[in-house]
Amino acid sequence: GVITPYSAEGVDCIIVRENTEGEYSGIEHTVVPGVVQSVKLITRDASRNVAEYAFKYAVDNNRSNVVALHKANIMKMSDGMFLEQCRIVAEKYPQIKYREMYLDSACLKIVRDPGQFDVMVMPNLYGDIFSDLTAGLIGGLGLAPSGNMGKDGIAIYEAVHGTADDIAPQNKGNPTALLMSGLMMLRHLELKSHADIIEKAVLETLTERKVVTGDIGGRATNPEYAAEICRKIRAMS
Repeated sequence: GVITPYSAEGVDCIIVRENTEGEYSGIEHTVVPGVVQSVKLITRDASRNVAEYAFKYAVDNNRSNVVALHKANIMKMSDGMFLEQCRIVAEKYPQIKYREMYLDSACLKIVRDPGQFDVMVMPNLYGDIFSDLTAGLIGGLGLAPSGNMGKDGIAIYEAVHGTADDIAPQNKGNPTALLMSGLMMLRHLELKSHADIIEKAVLETLTERKVVTGDIGGRATNPEYAAEICRKIRAMS
């Protein structure tokens, strides 16, 4: 429902990001005054876990291919281990096409043709950067949902890059990302019918473009946008 340069062909891709290690492990120290070193931590287990999730997601959601993004040409040991685990997992899913692609090349290619991507799996920092890029393809961070998937069905859902505290008092933030994250949670809890109703109301509101927030070309406040969605939900009930 949001008009972007990609509206005609659409953008339909899933980013699976390892979220516990990599450059964000917080391992830093001073070598000598004026020189600091930051350690990139990559483990076999975490790499295997995120690869397993990506391929299982592809199978469960009728996706056809998985692309692993990396910079193993430079970080041969760390990203090399990540790719090693992706390849091991890929062998267990012969029905899924598996590819590997340099991160920088993928950034160019997805902007030129988002349709060539389906499920993408990558280490932590790359996922942080790439999710911002892909959010821009669909209209901005205010539209991109996310979930943090743990073991044993434990999950946390949130807008892909947190809150916008600076504009919260102005009532002009776009709550779509948080709403769509909530829909992911409902489906995780097997409340699909509830999620479908809310999603239909959200998409109808976005498509009509009468009551939407300023970041996607409207003039509505956050409460006005939410009220319009609620009105549509009540009409469907």
